[in-house]
Amino acid sequence: MPTIRVAKPEDIDDLALLVDGYRQFYRQPSDPEGARHFLIQRFEREDAHLLIALDGTGSAVGFVQLFPVPSTTSLGSRWILNDLFVVPEGRCRGIGSALLQAARELASEHGIAQLMLRTQVENAAAQSRYQSLGWQRDEAFHTYLLSV
Repeated sequence: MPTIRVAKPEDIDDLALLVDGYRQFYRQPSDPEGARHFLIQRFEREDAHLLIALDGTGSAVGFVQLFPVPSTTSLGSRWILNDLFVVPEGRCRGIGSALLQAARELASEHGIAQLMLRTQVENAAAQSRYQSLGWQRDEAFHTYLLSV
């Protein structure tokens, strides 16, 4: 099983490669320096929670990134699990599930009552994983995007 811990600024080089891989998974062009800059901003602004998964040799094999957002309806906060990625050679080994569980535990430690996430409609493997871990698909709301 991987070691999962809160990421630190010293992890940026490893995280940048993971974020770049994540972006390529979603058909974005490779941009390791852009990923690095994005992560530096997250640490400087302290506006995200990052977890990193390390294999037995200490190599980074996955990450999860959570963004806090206020919730008017609950008069509290919820976290959006915005990014989850496991390197291709690490998939189907429980790393993604371990990252999801670690995200849940971190949210609980911070007094967060709800996590949210979105996934592509055709990503049946991810949907199955989420449902097996107790996530429930929201049938009440649709997501809309507007490019500006």
